[in-house]
Amino acid sequence: MFRKTTTAALLALGLGAPVFAQDAPDLVTVVTSDQPQVQLMSMVLTMQAVEQGQSVHMLLCGAGGDLALADAPDSATAPQPPRDMSPQGLMTALIGRGVTVEVCAIYLPGLGADPSVLIDGVGVAQPPAMAGAMLGDGTMVWSF
Repeated sequence: MFRKTTTAALLALGLGAPVFAQDAPDLVTVVTSDQPQVQLMSMVLTMQAVEQGQSVHMLLCGAGGDLALADAPDSATAPQPPRDMSPQGLMTALIGRGVTVEVCAIYLPGLGADPSVLIDGVGVAQPPAMAGAMLGDGTMVWSF
């Protein structure tokens, strides 16, 4: 009984669907930290990867998901030294450079919100596709 219930729950969340690593990015950046400096450094390093020709997919979960909110916390939008950049501002620049940025599939339901609360250019990750991206041959995963 437990096995059937668990399987049904995983399938309902999209966690039990097949995973395909086709067209996987070179890099998946996962941001979960609530620390503004860590969030900004994740964006700085990801931008460096983009500038070095890497294709990137970014996943924002937990406190990292707050970076994607139109009404983000001050810590996400406040400029930081040495170049007066904010985590959200640099993330927006990454989106402009073609980086796919998504919040975790469970982030918005956990807030009791829908995608309308997200800034332009940020989507909602689908677990099978995200797992496929992370499992791609040669894909690196950076976690912050």
